[in-house]
Amino acid sequence: ENFQHWTLDDNEGDEWKIEDLPGAHGTNPPDPTIHKYFVTSFGPCFKSQLITLEKEGYSNQLMDEKRPEITVKDWYAARFDCGCQYELTVKLLSQDYIVLEEFHPEPVFIEQWSDAKWREISHTFQNYPAGVRHIWFQHGGQDTQFWAGWYGIRVTNSSITIGPHT
Repeated sequence: ENFQHWTLDDNEGDEWKIEDLPGAHGTNPPDPTIHKYFVTSFGPCFKSQLITLEKEGYSNQLMDEKRPEITVKDWYAARFDCGCQYELTVKLLSQDYIVLEEFHPEPVFIEQWSDAKWREISHTFQNYPAGVRHIWFQHGGQDTQFWAGWYGIRVTNSSITIGPHT
């Protein structure tokens, strides 16, 4: 689906690209059903999605009264031969796009000659304030050696799950 569901917030260097797994100097993720990934370049590359919960079938009453857990997951990996940086930001927003809660861990820096393994980052929002109507998800980064081409962070299999853990 290319970038059909994404907003390209920053698309610098040689821009975002989609590649087939495992990719040059890469490894396969633990999930064998995943066949492609997004890869960044030497300039900042960030993409986002704005999810409107009511459009996805989650009523305002459910979100305010039950406040189901919201679990965010993302997978990222580096190439073996180039260092890179990865960032993730997830915001729970009100009807008027006011930030009610946010998850923004420190950027991850991966050195050149890494193991190139895929790593999962996960966060669960619990006991957040009433009024959540949107979720804004953004991830990306770049390579840290400023090589032309697509040597930056690779991302795939992003998900947001709403409801109790099973």
